[in-house]
Amino acid sequence: MPHPAGRQMLHLWSLSEDVVVKAGAGDELVLSGRFGTERIEHPDPFLREALRRMELGPVLPANVEAMAANGDFGADACPVPPPTLSRLSHLVVRTLGLDDLKGPLLSVAPASRRAIFEPVRLAAQSHLRLRKDVSLTLEGPGVVVRSAASLHRVVLHRPEAAWVASTLAWAVTPDEASAALPLPPEVTEGILRYLAAAGMTAPARSAGTPP
Repeated sequence: MPHPAGRQMLHLWSLSEDVVVKAGAGDELVLSGRFGTERIEHPDPFLREALRRMELGPVLPANVEAMAANGDFGADACPVPPPTLSRLSHLVVRTLGLDDLKGPLLSVAPASRRAIFEPVRLAAQSHLRLRKDVSLTLEGPGVVVRSAASLHRVVLHRPEAAWVASTLAWAVTPDEASAALPLPPEVTEGILRYLAAAGMTAPARSAGTPP
């Protein structure tokens, strides 16, 4: 069945389930998890609120940014603190969803302290496929994707994400994957971008390209 068009893509952030946020000495936040401890001195009010919400579950940063824009955190609040959030990448789960109330499409969790996640732009005509060592296993409510070459673990929560991942069994371009699936192109592209950023794909030659 074709997927409803016109849905907004949601890029959500949350802290890994094992991460605990506590007040440290003075004006300090301490984040502790299986990959160690991070200390943030003099955190901005925006960052405090963002981390508080992220500890509870996936959040849309734009919602916290809107509070900052309205002056809820004071005039000195910085709505987007990229250096700090980049430093915390190994503690953060990134989730891709749609505003259709059916749950997330997929989530990407760090599997190493060195994990850094940043969705990449994919050329419409560039071929890619799953890495040769990628494994897909049924675990809990979804399909877990792993690779020894990746510093992340991906969970495909919904069939749409599994459909897109299945196209990567062969060399395929984003345009070809979009044309083959009953999904809006932006949804297919978003899932491909997350899989690529998580290190689950590799460049590939098309079947008609000589070695």
